[in-house]
Amino acid sequence: MKSYLAAAIQMTSKPNLEKNLAEAEELIELAVRRGAELVGLPENFAFLGKEADKLAQAQDISLKAEKFLKTMAQRFQITILGGGFPVPVEADPTKAYNTAILVAPTGTELTRYQKVHLFDVDVPDGNTYRESSTVMAGQSLPSIYPSEQLGNLGLSICYDVRFPELYRHLSHQGADVLFIPAAFTAFTGKDHWQVLLQARAIENTCYVIAPAQTGNHYERRYTHGHAVIIDPWGMILADAGEKPGMAIAEINPTRLKQVRQQMPSLQHRVFV
Repeated sequence: MKSYLAAAIQMTSKPNLEKNLAEAEELIELAVRRGAELVGLPENFAFLGKEADKLAQAQDISLKAEKFLKTMAQRFQITILGGGFPVPVEADPTKAYNTAILVAPTGTELTRYQKVHLFDVDVPDGNTYRESSTVMAGQSLPSIYPSEQLGNLGLSICYDVRFPELYRHLSHQGADVLFIPAAFTAFTGKDHWQVLLQARAIENTCYVIAPAQTGNHYERRYTHGHAVIIDPWGMILADAGEKPGMAIAEINPTRLKQVRQQMPSLQHRVFV
C-alpha cells in the first residue's frame, strides 16, 4: 500500500440520467486534475428521483451507469466506486438491487455489493421512505477488495452506516479503507452523519471515504451533503460542505500503522 490522494464526490443528482452522468464526469475530471487516484461517487449518482420512476428506468440506468464507470476508470486511469445505482432483479420485475461497484483503471470490475440494509423509515420531518418497496435487499455481506497499491477496500452503502456489525465484518477481513457512499436525508444528517462516520473510522481504525448527495433533488427530497474523508483516528481530513464538489485527502499507510499501534483495539477484541 502506498500514499495516495482519494476523492469523495458530492453531487445534487436529479431525475435526469444524462445530466447526472455529465455532472459526475466534470467532477471526476476535476478530482483527477487535483491528483486523485481513487474516486468515489455517491449513492444514486446516476439517478435520484421518485422510486417508481427509478424502477421504470432501472434497466437503462444500470447499463449506462456501469458503462460510464468503466469508461471513466479507463479514460482517467483511476480506480472508481459507483456508490449505488439500481440493477434490475431478473426474478422480480418490481424490484432492483441498490448496487455499488468498484472498477479498476483497466475498466475491469473488481467487486460489487448489493445493499443489505434498506431505508424504511418515517423521518420526524414528515417524510416517509420505503426503500424496500422497489429495492431487493442483498443477501451477502460485502467483501474487501485487496489492492496492493490502495490497500484493502471495503464497500457499503448509506443506511449501512447505522449497523456497526457490517464494518466489523469488513475489519475482520483486514479493511484499511471503508467506502460509505450516501444520499443521507437532510433531517437525519445534521445530527447523525458525521458522528456515525467518525465512529466507524475510530472503532475499526480505518480511513472512511464518504461521497454524498446534497441539496434538493425533487419535490421534498433534500440531502445533507458534507462528503468527507476521515482518518483512522476519527479526524475529518476534508469536508465538501453543502454544494456540489468533493472532499479530497491523502490516504497514508504510515498514519494507518501509527494509529493501530497507538490504539490496538482490534487486537483486544473478546467477541468476534
